[in-house]
Amino acid sequence: MRLHLKAGEKVFINGAVLSFEQKTSVKLLNDASFLLEAYVMQPEDTTTPLRQLYFYIQNALIDPGSEVDSLQQALSMMETIRRLIENTEIIDGLDSIETKINKRRFFDALRTLKKLFAIEMKILNERDEAEELTDSTVMAFPRAVGEN
Repeated sequence: MRLHLKAGEKVFINGAVLSFEQKTSVKLLNDASFLLEAYVMQPEDTTTPLRQLYFYIQNALIDPGSEVDSLQQALSMMETIRRLIENTEIIDGLDSIETKINKRRFFDALRTLKKLFAIEMKILNERDEAEELTDSTVMAFPRAVGEN
């Protein structure tokens, strides 16, 4: 596996953070867990269930010391999402992600999960629009003449 990095870009490899002063390529000669800086999600960005799931998997990859706990949280989150969402694309995606986690292919799981964000946003936006429509159509009935 070859990684191409810009000057100053960070990469997390087996829990270590590496940064290079100039543009470089790194060739990984054996199996290693890695995460490019562009794929790192900040805690304040975990605003939806799938983004929270992403964060748990990311933590397992970045910090091998918390891997077991992070993966337990990820699997628990996946079960919760499966109970709450009926969208087959998301359910199929979660099945694929779980398989990748079980094979310790965390980066592949994150890439698959990232593709589901747009579907999740569409579902959340549709739900919000439906709630707004319901709120705006509920009006007080006018009082009858002479009623206090």
